[in-house]
Amino acid sequence: METDIPLARSLLIPERHPQHDLFICDVADAVIKDVMAQMEHPFYSLSKKPETTVRRYEHNGNWVEITPSVKGLATIYDKDILIYCISQIMAKLKNGEAVSQQVRLSSRELLMFTNRGTAGKDYQALVEALDRLEGTRIRTNVVTGSEEQINGFGLIEASAIRRKHGLDGRLLWCEVKLSDWVFNAIRAQEVLTLHRDYFRLRKPIERRVYEIARKHCGQQDQWKISLPLLLKKSGSKSTEKEFRRAIRDLAQHDHLPDYHVVFDPAEDMVIFQNRGSMKPPAPEVEAWEGALDPEIFQDVRSVAPGWDPYHLEREWRIWLGENEIIPKSPERHFIKFCKSWFEKRGKP
Repeated sequence: METDIPLARSLLIPERHPQHDLFICDVADAVIKDVMAQMEHPFYSLSKKPETTVRRYEHNGNWVEITPSVKGLATIYDKDILIYCISQIMAKLKNGEAVSQQVRLSSRELLMFTNRGTAGKDYQALVEALDRLEGTRIRTNVVTGSEEQINGFGLIEASAIRRKHGLDGRLLWCEVKLSDWVFNAIRAQEVLTLHRDYFRLRKPIERRVYEIARKHCGQQDQWKISLPLLLKKSGSKSTEKEFRRAIRDLAQHDHLPDYHVVFDPAEDMVIFQNRGSMKPPAPEVEAWEGALDPEIFQDVRSVAPGWDPYHLEREWRIWLGENEIIPKSPERHFIKFCKSWFEKRGKP
């Protein structure tokens, strides 16, 4: 089962990181990735009609409120833009390359990556999606001891659009500034791989149910959840009767990627069974076995005070193996890893 991130911790905004240069999306075959907290919590509307009411989700004493703009709550289809950005950034991080919150993407490549058309209406839909993503605000509580801290943030902080000058006004490219919350989740590797057929799922409820199964079933043989709880986690506005009908239909057609769906009417339970495409991770191996310059360990003490440099070296080598990375500049890559480790965890 994939590691579950508690609601409060997964939504807590870490401190800001220095900005890098503009990040250009240019990986044609990037593996599809999504942030785990986005899969766990019902941030997105499953309706094709604008949803303008505030929604509130509570879990184990913590809560999250999602407030839409007047143009409506961001939809699960709008999320494709974020998935594309996350996938591109993770591909670059795997190669040890610099990334940034400021992301520029080709509108046409985004549409093709997410299995959409490239007609004028599809480009216009991108503009509307950016409006909803930028306008949707999230607020959550974080309880520590006797105090309650409330944080607020957006799905994206800003966006820019460039059109071709002339009568057709074709959209050329977009720039998106990811929120601190999304970008720091990426840096902390709090992401999961999605099946390529995710973008072929046409019904919003199918996409949402797949996300929940991917997050909770993971590589297990199977995972069970009651239908009322699945309805709550999905964020669907359907009645239980309508939702039950949708799940029965999903189980009957059995086309969800990675997982079979079985509905048990006697127990009112939904069972997800691994199709075998989600396999446990390979044993930890060291992708790079070269030696580091001994002087680098003094630099590590500066960027990660309090941490044993040799412990961090072991963690770094394990991380390289898990992500199949062979660093081009080992010392620089190691320092970058240590800085990120310290920013995430602080002093031991």
